[in-house]
Amino acid sequence: MLVAEAEGTSEVPEPGRRKSSSPRQIPVVGVVTEDADAQGAFKTMDLNRVIKLLEETDKDDLEEKQLKSLKKLVQCYQNGLPLRDLAHIFKILNLCAEKIENQPHFIEAAFNILKLCGLPFLKKKVSDEITYADDTANSIALLGELMKVPNSELRIQICKCIVDFYHAEPPKKHITGYQQASSSYKIKMAEVGGLAKKMVQSLALLENQLVEKLWVLKALQHLSTSEVNCTLMMKAQAASGICAHLNDPDPSGQLLFRSSEILWNLLEKSSKEEILQQLSNLECLLTLKEVFKNLFMRGFSHYDRQLRNDILVITTVIAQNPGAPMIECGFTRDLILFATFNEVKSQNPLVQGLKLSNSYEDFELKKLLFNIIVILCKDLPAIQLLIDGKVILALFTYVKKPEKHKIIEWSAAQYEELQLHAIATLSSVAPLLTEEYMLCQGNARVLAFLEWCESEDSFFSHGNSYHGTGGRGNKFAQMRYSLRLLRAMVYLEDETINNDLCEKGTIQQLIGVFKNTITKSNDKEEAIVLEIQSDILLILSGLCEHHIPRKEIFGTEGVDIILHVMKTDPVKFQSGLGYNVLLFSTLDSIWCCILGCYPSEDYFLEKEGIFLLLDLLALNQKKFCNLILGIMVEFCDNPKTTAHVNAWRGKKDQTAASLLIKLWRKEEKELGVKRDKHGMIIDTKKPLFTSFQEEQKIMPLPANCPTIAVMDVAENIRAKIYSVLGKLDFENLPGLSAEDFVTLCIIHRYLDFKIGEIWNEIYEEIKLENLKPVTTDKKILEAITVASENIGKMVASLQSEMIKSQAHQDVQNEQKVYAKIQATHKQRELASKSWENFLARTSNAKTLKKAKRLQEKAIETSRHGGHPPNAIFHRTDIKGLNTTVPSGRVVTVESTPARLLGGPLADTDIALKKLPIRGGALQRVRAAKTVNEPKKSAPT
Repeated sequence: MLVAEAEGTSEVPEPGRRKSSSPRQIPVVGVVTEDADAQGAFKTMDLNRVIKLLEETDKDDLEEKQLKSLKKLVQCYQNGLPLRDLAHIFKILNLCAEKIENQPHFIEAAFNILKLCGLPFLKKKVSDEITYADDTANSIALLGELMKVPNSELRIQICKCIVDFYHAEPPKKHITGYQQASSSYKIKMAEVGGLAKKMVQSLALLENQLVEKLWVLKALQHLSTSEVNCTLMMKAQAASGICAHLNDPDPSGQLLFRSSEILWNLLEKSSKEEILQQLSNLECLLTLKEVFKNLFMRGFSHYDRQLRNDILVITTVIAQNPGAPMIECGFTRDLILFATFNEVKSQNPLVQGLKLSNSYEDFELKKLLFNIIVILCKDLPAIQLLIDGKVILALFTYVKKPEKHKIIEWSAAQYEELQLHAIATLSSVAPLLTEEYMLCQGNARVLAFLEWCESEDSFFSHGNSYHGTGGRGNKFAQMRYSLRLLRAMVYLEDETINNDLCEKGTIQQLIGVFKNTITKSNDKEEAIVLEIQSDILLILSGLCEHHIPRKEIFGTEGVDIILHVMKTDPVKFQSGLGYNVLLFSTLDSIWCCILGCYPSEDYFLEKEGIFLLLDLLALNQKKFCNLILGIMVEFCDNPKTTAHVNAWRGKKDQTAASLLIKLWRKEEKELGVKRDKHGMIIDTKKPLFTSFQEEQKIMPLPANCPTIAVMDVAENIRAKIYSVLGKLDFENLPGLSAEDFVTLCIIHRYLDFKIGEIWNEIYEEIKLENLKPVTTDKKILEAITVASENIGKMVASLQSEMIKSQAHQDVQNEQKVYAKIQATHKQRELASKSWENFLARTSNAKTLKKAKRLQEKAIETSRHGGHPPNAIFHRTDIKGLNTTVPSGRVVTVESTPARLLGGPLADTDIALKKLPIRGGALQRVRAAKTVNEPKKSAPT
C-alpha cells in the first residue's frame, strides 16, 4: 500500500535514498509499503506537517484531513514509538485533547494514540535513551495532564498505559534498525517527569466516578513501588487524600485494597514522619475507625481478615504519633474493647455475639491488639480508658499455668505465644496502673506463676515465636517475661508494691530460682539464662537498696550467688552472650544488697570477695572500673578491708596499690593531662587539667550549676582512686616502683590541687563578670592561688628528688653488679691459674721439686724461731716425700658391711629400734692397722 499526500506533486523516495537539498522540500505525511510492513520496518512520518495541520482552523474540510492523518500516524507506529519522535507524537496527542471538547470525533484518535504509548519505546542508537531523556520525561508527564480531559475512556486508557509500564512486553514485530529501550526506562522517566504527583492530583476530579478512580488507584499502586514516586505522592498529600476516602462505597472491594496497599508503600518508602502528619487528622482516623469496625464485625472471608489486619497495622503506626487524635475520635476506646472482649465480658453492642477463631488471621489480630495497647498506654490521657476497659484484668487471665483438660479457643502453640505476649504487654502497662495491678493481686499471681516456671511439672514449650526465643522444651521464656514484669514493678520504687513482694518471700524465692538456673542451664539456653540471672539480681537490688532488714534477709545465700558470678572466666565477658550485663547486675547488687550490712560485708570479705573485685579491676576494662572503684571506696569503710586489699597479689606479684596507680596513669593519658616522660608535673598552676578543660573556656555560671572542674570529679575515676588509696593510708604501700612513687605524689595531693583549681575558676569568673572584690577578699584569693601553685612546685620538686635518688640508686646497683661480675671473672682467672700450676707440677718433676722447696721454706718461715728447753719436737711432715699436698701418717680403715652396722644411722636411737629387723646385735669390727712408714707413692 502506498499513500502520499502533498501540495502539487506527490513523490515517494526510494528506501535508503536521501532527499535532494533543493530549496523546496516535499513534506511526506506517511509511507508504508506492503513489503516493508511484512518485514517489520517503517518509515517515520513528517510529524511537523501533522502538527501544522492540526493547528490550522480556517479550512472547510480540515477536520476530515486531520483525522485521516492521525489514522495514518497510528498505523505507521503500530509496532512501537521511536524515542526521537516521542516529543512530536505527544504534542499531537495534546492538540487532539484540546479539540475534544468542541470536536468529539477526536476522542477516538486520542484514544488510539494513547494505546500506542503502551507499546515499547524504540531506540536507534544506544545513546538515544540519554539523548532524548528530557523529551521522554516531559512526554510521559503529559499523561498526568491529560487526566483533566473530561472523558472516562481516555482516563482509563491513560491508567492502562501507566500500568503497562510495569508489565513491559516485547514488540510484536522486529523493527529493522531499532531495538527496544530497557524495560525500566519508562518507569525511570515517569519518576523524572513527576507523573505520580499529577496522578494524585487527578483524584480530586474523580470524586463520584468509581470506575475511573479505581483505575487511578491501580496506577498509583504500581507507581508507589518506587521511593522517588512515593516522595512525589507525599508532597501531593496523597496519604490524607486516599485515606479520607477509604470508606467510600465500592461493591468490588478494590478501593479499600488498593488504597491500603498505597498507604503501606508510602509509609515504607517515603518520610514516615511526614506521612504520619498527613494521616494524624480527625477525618482520616474516623475513616480508619469505621473501616476497621466494619471489617472486624462483618468481615468473615480470608481476604477481609487480612485487610482488617493491614488497617490495624496502619493504625498502629499512626498511634505512635503523640499528636494523633486517637482518643478524640473514639478509636482508642474501641481498640481497647476489641482487645479485651474475649477475656473480660462486655455488654457493649459492638462485641455482642463476636468470637475470634483460631485461624491465623485472628491469631495475628490478637497479637496486633496487644501491641497497640502498649503504644496507646504511652499517651497519658488514655490511662483512664485502659482502667475502664479492665486491661490489667484481661492480661492477667494469661498469667497462670496451663489448665489440663480445659478446652480453649487457641491451639497450644498459639496460647503459649499469646501468654508470653500478654506478660510482655503487662510489663509496659502495669507500671502505669499500679492500683489496678494491686487490686488484681498482681504480685501474688506473678510469684505463683514464677513458682510454676521453676517446678518440675511436665510442660512442652514450643518456643516458635519472637517472645519464645530460647525457650523450646522448657519454661525459660515464661520465667524471663515474668521476671521482666517484676523488674518493671520494683523499679517504680513504690513501697506498697515492694513491701508486698518482700512479705510474700520474694527475696528467698528469687535466690532459689537463681541457684536452680545454675544447675539446669546448658549451652543452648545460655543467653536466656544469663538474662534471667541478670533480672533476678536487678530485682534484688531494687528491693534491698536502703533497707538493712532486707539486706539481712539477702544474707549469706545471696552473697554466695554473687561470688559465683564473680568467679566467671574473664574470657566469657567477650563472648557477647550477656556476661557483661550479668556482671553489671552483680556489681549493682553488691552495692545495694551487701554494702551497709556488716554481717554480709564480713562474709563477703571472708570468702575473698575483695580479691575477686581486684581481679576484675585488673582486667582493665574501662566499663567496669568506675563501678568497681566505687564499691571499693565504700568497702574500705570496713576496717577489715585494708588487710585484704594489701594482701592481694595479681599477675607478676602486682599489689593493689600498684594496680590503682597504674589505672591513674592510664586515665590521665586518656584525659590528655600534661606529664613528662617520667610522669612529673609540667604545669604547676594546672597540675590536673585535662585536654577537655584546656579547650573549654571558663564561663560565668549560676550558683546551682557545677563548673567544669567539679564535673571532672564525677566524669573520671581519679577521685575514686584517691579515696581508696587515702583509706589504705598513703604510707607503707607495698610493691611500688619509683615511677609509682612519682605518680603517688600527685595522687596524695589530688584534693589540694582540685580545691586550688576550683578557686582559680571562681577568681576567673569574677574577672569575667567585671566584679572587683574588696581588698581583703582579693588578698585571700591571691594567697590561695599562690599556695596552690606552691604545692604544685613542692610536689614537682619532690618528684625530681625521687627521680634523682632513683637514678643514683640505679647507678649504685649497676656498680654492684659490675663488681660482682669482676669478682667472678677474677675468681675464674685464679682457678684457671691454679689449675695450670697443678698441671705443671704433675707433668714436670723439676717444677714439682721447686714447688716443694718453696712450700717447705714457707713452712719454716711461719714457725716460731725458738724452742723451750727440754721440749720434744715432733715433725709433722714426712721426709723425702715429693708432694705439695699436706701429708702425714695415714690410717686406712677397711669398709664394714652394712648388714653389720645397720646403715649410716646405726649409732642412733632409730637404729636400735631396727635391730631385730636387721638381724641381731652389732659385731666387733677388726681394728685398723697403723702404717708407720708409708710406701712411696707417685706424686699427685
